Amino acid sequence: MMDKAAQAMIDNLKEKTGQSLDEWKKLIAALGQLKHGEIVKFLKEQHGVTHGYASEIALKALGSDAASASDTGQLIEAQYKGKEHLRPFYEKILTEVRGFECDFEIAPKKSYVSLKRKRQFATLNPASKTRFEIGLNLKGVAAQGKLQAEKPDSICSHKINLADIAEIDSEVIGWVKAAFDKAG
Repeated sequence: MMDKAAQAMIDNLKEKTGQSLDEWKKLIAALGQLKHGEIVKFLKEQHGVTHGYASEIALKALGSDAASASDTGQLIEAQYKGKEHLRPFYEKILTEVRGFECDFEIAPKKSYVSLKRKRQFATLNPASKTRFEIGLNLKGVAAQGKLQAEKPDSICSHKINLADIAEIDSEVIGWVKAAFDKAG
């Protein structure tokens, strides 16, 4: 089932971008095998599509969003294949966020899990075999401590890289909570 924000974007796609999702999918398929970022760049640069719409089109064209997957559990399992030792990082962060006592959505994608309230506030990603990455939407916050600045036009303005589960401390949870609060 598609979340409300994504559904609204798809419903407004033709009006906002000039083409329907099916038309965008056909155009992207004709380009050959492209990655998510390449599709987003193409749509933004060649067709003037805004970042949010370009990303949603790319997710749908690749079938890498939670709504396109038949079993979201399979998406998560695939993310941790060969990186099973990083799965406890994911579980620990989810446990902490559940303790914030407010509803949020867990939306697995092909390579990461998105956490959303009214908007996305975090991504959880086994970025490599040795590194777990938390992406955070904290626009306007200066990078400090474990919080690193990310690309300015990214949905997640910051990231935290972790190599040891013991690094998930009060500072890390504080940054996740700050992003959570901003997204509410």
